[in-house]
Amino acid sequence: MYWKLLAPIFALALAIGWFFPRDLAPHEATGETNHFVITKTDKADNVGSGVYDAVELERQPDGHFYAEAEVDGTGIRFLVDTGASMIALNGEDAEALGLSWSEDELQHVGRGVNGDVFGKPVKLASVTVGDLQADDVEAVIIPKGLDVSLLGQSFLARVDNVAIEGDRMTLN
Repeated sequence: MYWKLLAPIFALALAIGWFFPRDLAPHEATGETNHFVITKTDKADNVGSGVYDAVELERQPDGHFYAEAEVDGTGIRFLVDTGASMIALNGEDAEALGLSWSEDELQHVGRGVNGDVFGKPVKLASVTVGDLQADDVEAVIIPKGLDVSLLGQSFLARVDNVAIEGDRMTLN
């Protein structure tokens, strides 16, 4: 039954991943490159060994993996979507981050099951999941049609290893 409810979310994520034009995201000409920072934080509730802890996520009853992240200092719950090319924020989470948009700022970013998908490209200063942190992360605000925000490749591609074994996903 859950798959019927989540099918439109995955179709939207797939559309964003395949059709989002990379040149729509704002780029600043600072001469600096994006970087991946791994830091040790006391509040991390993860398991692992070495200099930093791996983030382990358990498959939830609906069959998906969710991650609690800190985005620019605000806690956001994400559905981990390895097929999405970037982080997609729903309207509620974008507002919690202090991000705004107007109808005239929305651009065509893909096509979902229910038609065209419109969003606003943004850049997030910092996204932290457990001990893993990425700075200057591309994202898109999807104010309509997205029930849960998606943690996509604009963050996941900066992680050394994303592995699923049984009912566990490990990020390290």
